[in-house]
Amino acid sequence: MQHQYGRVKRDVVRWSIFTIGLMIVAVGIALMIRADLGAAPWDVFHIGLTMNAGLTVGSWSIIVGIVIIGVAAILDKKRPQVGSVLNMIFVGVFLDLFLLIMATPDSLWLRFAMLIGGILIMGLGIGIYIAPKCGAGPRDTLMLSIANRTGMQVGRARLFMELSVLAMGWILGGPVFIGTIIFSLTIGPVVGYALPYCQRLFNDWLERRDRYEDFYKGSVRAHHHDRVS
Repeated sequence: MQHQYGRVKRDVVRWSIFTIGLMIVAVGIALMIRADLGAAPWDVFHIGLTMNAGLTVGSWSIIVGIVIIGVAAILDKKRPQVGSVLNMIFVGVFLDLFLLIMATPDSLWLRFAMLIGGILIMGLGIGIYIAPKCGAGPRDTLMLSIANRTGMQVGRARLFMELSVLAMGWILGGPVFIGTIIFSLTIGPVVGYALPYCQRLFNDWLERRDRYEDFYKGSVRAHHHDRVS
């Protein structure tokens, strides 16, 4: 019974960290969009769709995510992970919420600060939501599916996807500007630093939790032995 309770508690913590990470990612995306200096490639595409077909940016993020998950499921011939579906929904909902309460400042310096802050916060959020290993996002899932089906390197598959959606977003009138270039050049190193750090923190928590459970079980056994004796 105690073991089952511990496993449930562990899963609750994992999914809570996953959700918090997605919320932080959405904050970063919203900051970049409101900075109005150019968005990330996928957001250029989502904004372009909003400009031409209505709906919110978050809604298009969810709709595009549904399509991506469907394509990846067909390529992999297996059902999508729960984490991928929740990733798609949560980011879209959180993004619309944060866009409602954020505004574009008049100062160019503040807009640059929002841009850089958005990239850093997004990278941190990515590290946090990946650390508990609850499932990759729709775009990461498709990237891996393309790489597996074509034999293409993962990096090249991601570059192909990013350039394709950037081109479509630009054609639709999405905001391609200096922020798009800065994001493309810096998000990799930011995630490269944030992800191992977040994974290390999460693994340290797991080790401390396991040590505590072992100590607790040992104490219970010792107490039971003393009572029997």
